[in-house]
Amino acid sequence: MRVAIYGQAFKENGLNYVFELLEELNSLNSDIVIENDFYQLLCSEQADLSCKTFDHNQGLDKDFDLFVSFGGDGTILRAVTYVGDLGIPIVGVNTGRLGFLSTYKKENVRRLIHDFIKGDYIVVERSLVSVVSKPEIEEFKGLNFALNEVTVSRKDTTSMITIETHLNDEYLTSYWADGLIISTPTGSTGYSLSCGGPVMTPTAQSLVITPIAPHNLNARPLVISDDTEIRIKVSGREDQHMVSLDSRLATIDNGKELLIKKTNFSVKMIEYASESFLKTIRNKLLWGQDRRN
Repeated sequence: MRVAIYGQAFKENGLNYVFELLEELNSLNSDIVIENDFYQLLCSEQADLSCKTFDHNQGLDKDFDLFVSFGGDGTILRAVTYVGDLGIPIVGVNTGRLGFLSTYKKENVRRLIHDFIKGDYIVVERSLVSVVSKPEIEEFKGLNFALNEVTVSRKDTTSMITIETHLNDEYLTSYWADGLIISTPTGSTGYSLSCGGPVMTPTAQSLVITPIAPHNLNARPLVISDDTEIRIKVSGREDQHMVSLDSRLATIDNGKELLIKKTNFSVKMIEYASESFLKTIRNKLLWGQDRRN
């Protein structure tokens, strides 16, 4: 069995759960690779650790059985940039607060691999969105996709920006707002939700366009088919604005046209029966916990 492991800096005893998984994998004679920076962190805690490593350029291929991410939802979003179009199933072990993506309980980490071997899970295909521009945005070269959302927003100003928006070459509107979010179903429970967007199940074949603090209160979130191509162009008092792919940022000049569309590949997320999406949103959003129920 070939397993890749990724994580970031942890508080308290978070690394102990990583070592527990490594011990369990070694007992099964698994082929293990660890992301290079994370491997250095683990070695600082356990000097005799010896594993192969990977980065964005090498170390992973389509033959891996599983990619384990230790951390929260932000760690999962970064993990996706390593997996890309390789099709390696990803599972998130939550070492912080309850998330929508990283849901497997760290206390059960030894059981994770055995549940996987037994097939006690389902694979959910998660769609992504990408940004295309000419010339290509330097900060996003080779990684111009996002699992949650693409966001355009104002930069270095308190003034709103105008986002001219076309859907499949037909003019939609020009949003006058602090920004605009184009969200996948996965990202519907993130930034878009906090701006009034709807919750969508992960397999919904849709995108959501959600304005950020629009000047016109009748500018509402819009759900569209995920085969729609979205073209946007920003203007405003400043010369530049911000574009983000999940947590990765770039500054670009106003007037530059961006094409946003669903990527031609998806990401495979492992969902265990004990930590389903519906159970997660009930817990995270406190559905059904109103005393009147």
